[in-house]
Amino acid sequence: MSLEDKIKKEVVREYGDGYHAFGLNRVMGHIVGLLLFEKEPISLDEICKQLGRTKGVVSQIMRRLVERNLVRKVLSTGTRKDYYEIHPSVFENAFRNNLELIRNNARIARRLKDLAEQSDSQSLAPLQMRLAEMARFYELTEAHYEKFLDEWHKERDKLHMTSSRNGKKKNQAK
Repeated sequence: MSLEDKIKKEVVREYGDGYHAFGLNRVMGHIVGLLLFEKEPISLDEICKQLGRTKGVVSQIMRRLVERNLVRKVLSTGTRKDYYEIHPSVFENAFRNNLELIRNNARIARRLKDLAEQSDSQSLAPLQMRLAEMARFYELTEAHYEKFLDEWHKERDKLHMTSSRNGKKKNQAK
C-alpha cells in the first residue's frame, strides 16, 4: 500500500469517526473524507466500490450530503452516471448547518419561556429561569457564531490570495 493510499484510508476513517462522534452516520463521514481526498468528481459507483458499501445506502446518504451543501452533484456529458465532488465551502457549510441548530434551540427556548411566563404559578419559577438562561445562552452562541463567520470570510480570502500567488510563482518557475 502506497503512502498516498494510507493517507486516504486514514482521512476516510477519521472523518467517519468524527461524524459518528457528532451523532451522525459514520458512512456520511467516510464519503466526505473520500471526496475531500479526490481531485476530480467521482461516480456514485466508484464511491460505493472504494467504501465497500451498497449503492442504496450511499445514494441515500449522498442526498442528505447534497441537501446540507457538503457535497455537490456534477453533471458529466456523455454519461448517465451521477458524479460528486466535495462542496468548495464544505467547512463553512457544515458550520452553518450547526448554526441553524443553535438558532432552532434559541427559538425553542424563547417559545417555551414565553409559554411558561403565561402562568402565575410559583412552581414554574425555576422552569422560567432555566428557559430564560437557555434562551440567552443560545442567543449569545448565535452572536459568536455570526462573528466567527465574519472573521472566517476574511481568513478564507487571505488563504485564497496566498494560494493563488503560490500557484503563479510555481507557474513562473516552470
